[in-house]
Amino acid sequence: MTAHTIPTSLGQLYVEIDGDGEPMLLLPSLLTDHTLYARQVSHFSGRYLTIAVDPPGQGRSEPLDRCFTFEESARAYVEILDALQLPQAHVVGNSWGAMIGGTIAATYPGRVGCSVLMNGTASPAPRWDRLQLALLAHMTRRVGRPLLVRSAIVPRFLGATTRRQQPALVDGLAAMIRRNNARSASFAVESIVIRRPDQHRLFEHITTPTLVIAGREDESSPVPEVRRMAEAIPGAELVILEQVGHLAAYEAADTINGLIDDFIHRNTTRRP
Repeated sequence: MTAHTIPTSLGQLYVEIDGDGEPMLLLPSLLTDHTLYARQVSHFSGRYLTIAVDPPGQGRSEPLDRCFTFEESARAYVEILDALQLPQAHVVGNSWGAMIGGTIAATYPGRVGCSVLMNGTASPAPRWDRLQLALLAHMTRRVGRPLLVRSAIVPRFLGATTRRQQPALVDGLAAMIRRNNARSASFAVESIVIRRPDQHRLFEHITTPTLVIAGREDESSPVPEVRRMAEAIPGAELVILEQVGHLAAYEAADTINGLIDDFIHRNTTRRP
């Protein structure tokens, strides 16, 4: 594994690279970092070049000092591929990563092999969510530390089954969230949730093979929203996982790894 700090239009982004083969760009969720994909890296790095990123303003990436657009977020990830001199990569995204993964596929089609979009949405956030999260973002900036991590954030991210049966994942997610610079994370929350655009028409332009994955217990991106996103993407496949919440890659890693393996195998021509 090698660690890199790559300059982008949204600051220096921390990246961990492992393995060899076709590139696979791993885009985490809001308030998480590259460790969300630890089990994907372990599984795929024997056959792929895995590129696990701390998103703009999160983890070890440079803190944000402003809000940003979805287009800027997509461009920052493409700038990582540019810096690594990679013309194309498979894109795997969870939540924020899925929404921006779709943005990349729609606006930079030549840079994407296959797309796997988990727990994403192409819809604006409901008004009540925007109001709640705007207040939480404001309070977080004033207090200077993540607030209501276990009582409010974890239940929106992890399904009830995961919270009940996998306490180690609960503890791991809480620690991941608390590692963030609180002020910086509040700008990301405002950009990705409060200011989130409707992307259905944009996603109609996606031409790369796309697998969309939903969690039946996902409170943040409910199944009907994820299904509507999938229906906007020409030829997209939709898989709904039972007993999984908003972080499918983290909650059901073995299942997700199998789905990614199968999808890429079916949609790419392998060299001997």
